[in-house]
Amino acid sequence: MKHAALEVQEYVHLVRGAFQGVVTRPIYRHDIIEQLDAIGVKSLTVVLLTGLFTGAALALQSGLTLDQFGARPVVGRLVSASMIKELGPVLTALMLTGRVGSGIAAELGSMVVTDQINALRALGTDPIRKLVVPRVLAGFSMAPALTVVSDFIGIFGGWIVARFRLQVATGLYWSSVLKGLYLQDVWMGLIKPFVFGFIISTIACHVGLRTTGGTQGVGKATTVSVVAASVAVIAADFFVTQVLISLLYP
Repeated sequence: MKHAALEVQEYVHLVRGAFQGVVTRPIYRHDIIEQLDAIGVKSLTVVLLTGLFTGAALALQSGLTLDQFGARPVVGRLVSASMIKELGPVLTALMLTGRVGSGIAAELGSMVVTDQINALRALGTDPIRKLVVPRVLAGFSMAPALTVVSDFIGIFGGWIVARFRLQVATGLYWSSVLKGLYLQDVWMGLIKPFVFGFIISTIACHVGLRTTGGTQGVGKATTVSVVAASVAVIAADFFVTQVLISLLYP
């Protein structure tokens, strides 16, 4: 229990330092741009593939179920609502956890065990401001953008299956997509990724900076980062959904 309390305390301290680093100088703009590219642009391929096949599988499965009620034409409504409200944000966050969270933990962990973090402190540079803030800002801002891409490509994948496998007319599918969307659903799908991006980046940075035990510790930190961030994303999804339902659906 003491160890768990210490980890929570250190995590809160890191988050507080990250907030202070965002609003005070110096701000390392070059590092922020570099992390936007590493976290956002270089994650685009895996997010596109995940969204495409998720939407296609969702349309295929839901089409078979809707056939029992003679409601195959509304498959677009089900795909769009599921992707935008739930599957798009969560699956994108889990993909980022596996690709970005593990990379951040391994990178920072390697810097810790090779004393590069101590070298930064010796040179008068705050490691949180230099290393954590750019990654947190990049994760916080790029997760929603990647989620929007995943949502659109998932709905497109659903259209491919609906049109060529379920024989649903293109106009009928897209009109069903539009009819099934409400502004509250869009807000829910846009707010969640901000929370997920913040959770993924801060947990990965925290685990990386707490690495001990040489190269073996780096491997352990990478595993812990992915597991902890994945569980945190799924748990946060439940609580954020509860809050947003009470706020957006009176």
